[in-house]
Formats: sequence, structure tokens, C-alpha cells
Amino acid sequence: MEYVTAVPHPPSETAAPERSGRRSLAAALLLGALGAAVALLSTRQRWAEGTATVAGGDFPLTAKGSDVTGVPAALAIVGLAALVAVFAVRRAGRFMVAGLLALSGAGITAAALLGASDDSALDDKAAQASGDTSATVAALSHTGWPYVAAVGGALILVAGLLALRYGRLWPAMSGRYERGTGAERPRRAPKPVDPDRPEDIWKALDRGEDPTGA
Repeated sequence: MEYVTAVPHPPSETAAPERSGRRSLAAALLLGALGAAVALLSTRQRWAEGTATVAGGDFPLTAKGSDVTGVPAALAIVGLAALVAVFAVRRAGRFMVAGLLALSGAGITAAALLGASDDSALDDKAAQASGDTSATVAALSHTGWPYVAAVGGALILVAGLLALRYGRLWPAMSGRYERGTGAERPRRAPKPVDPDRPEDIWKALDRGEDPTGA
């Protein structure tokens, strides 16, 4: 008696990669979108403040994140674009876009941490307010918003790492978008030519057909 040795894989073994793909996809989307929003919001907040000495006394100065550095906001937009583009490509293209997403998050974090102690933006404002190009800001202090921007960059970085690790399990655009509009559609067979209808004869001649059917 012969025995069948081929045993189908349990449903749990085949469903595990799909569950991992769905969970990682949801996490990457959430972390990437949240990180970009946090980074963009942080650059609009006050990062540093101080005073400049002018003729009338001390003049208060403030510097937003966008005044200190424009890198976090620019890379946040790049990260959002990469997060969307990761679904439009496959294989090597998806790996490259996922790497760009991770690098965007790392760049935001690095730029925000460097800007947390930067005073050049306020020095420029102090020079403008006092009319003295050598003037510097006094009573300088920094807020916690640069570190919030760094956290946003870290979230985008994690989203990029998830895309690098699990991106191969994520769905891509439907095949109808990949086929494009250049694919030829099957042609329908022409209608039989009715010899009693002159318009059918002329149409057949226009198509390069013999209306007599010879």
C-alpha cells in the first residue's frame, strides 16, 4: 500500500508572513506620517530666544526652527514622498525608496540636534536690530522644540527601517497601472459587408478589405 507523503503546510505557517506584512505596513504608515507631521510642526515653533542691546534698551528676539535650519522641513516632505512612492515600485526600486525614507529620518534628527544649540540665527537678528554687524545676542536660551523635531525624524527613520525589512511583503499598485495605456486592445471582428448597402462597401474599402469577399 502506498502512502501520500506530501502534507500541506498548516494555514498558520502561510498566514504568518501576511500578518507580519500587514502589521509592519500599518506601523510604517503611522510612524512615517506622524513623524513628518511632528517635524513640520516643530520647525514652525520657537527654538531659541534672547535679547539684543539697542539704543532704547534690550530688544527681545526669537528664532523659529525654520530660521535656524531648513533641513528638517525639507526632509520631512521628502520622507512623505518616499512613504507614498514605496508602493509604486517593487524589488530593487522599493529597497532604494525605503533607504531614502530612512535617510530622511536620520537627516531630520541630526539637523534638529545640531540646531538645538545653534545661536547664529539670533546673532543675525541681533545685528539687524542694533545696526551693528558684530552684535551678538544676549541672555540666549533654547526651547525643547528641536528635540521634538528630532523625535519626528526618529519616527520616520523607524518607518524606513520597517520598509527595508518588510517592504517585500507589502502590496504594490494594481497591475492595471503597470500595464499602462500603450497595450493594444483586442480588435473586434468587422461586421459582414452587405452588398446592398453602399456605406458598408466604402467602409470595407477604407479598411483595405475586399468588399466582394473574394
